[in-house]
Amino acid sequence: MITDIKIGITGLPGSGKTYALLRVIEMLKEEELLIGGMIDEPIEEGRKKTGFTVRNLLTGEKQVFASTEIESKLVIGKIGVDLAKMEEVGVKAIKEAVEKCDIIVIDEVGKMEVESEAFVEAVKESLEADKPMIITLHKKSRNPLLQDIRRRDDVRILEVTPTNRNILPYKIVRLMHGENV
Repeated sequence: MITDIKIGITGLPGSGKTYALLRVIEMLKEEELLIGGMIDEPIEEGRKKTGFTVRNLLTGEKQVFASTEIESKLVIGKIGVDLAKMEEVGVKAIKEAVEKCDIIVIDEVGKMEVESEAFVEAVKESLEADKPMIITLHKKSRNPLLQDIRRRDDVRILEVTPTNRNILPYKIVRLMHGENV
């Protein structure tokens, strides 16, 4: 039985936040739970990140919302961000998860995503839902939303590191089952 725990996974870029999250999702899917929300996945050319896609976990719908080829007022590094595309898939995915799913997943509350008012609202709404949730958080951001999430008593923050990223998913699943770890 899954408890209504909310888990935040934080860590430096490249530490394995999404990797750990995807492992947790795989493990929980074996329990026939309906898992919804959004996942950001990097687009890589060689060893360079050239953008990101956002994927709806429930429907599989996917959009490129950040890319070196997108011209936008919002640029992070060399990557242009199209918030409308992220909202079209990501925000919709979060709202669907709040309504229909057993577990809400949000990957990632990061620099690009928090620029969207609709995303910030969807995250706040999902935090109020009486449902278990796993959310990945940008480690160093001082964004008010991230600070609020870190301050909440009902969110347990775990840091992923290259050393613990293989065992962390097991710890998260145990926590979700109400075990003390």
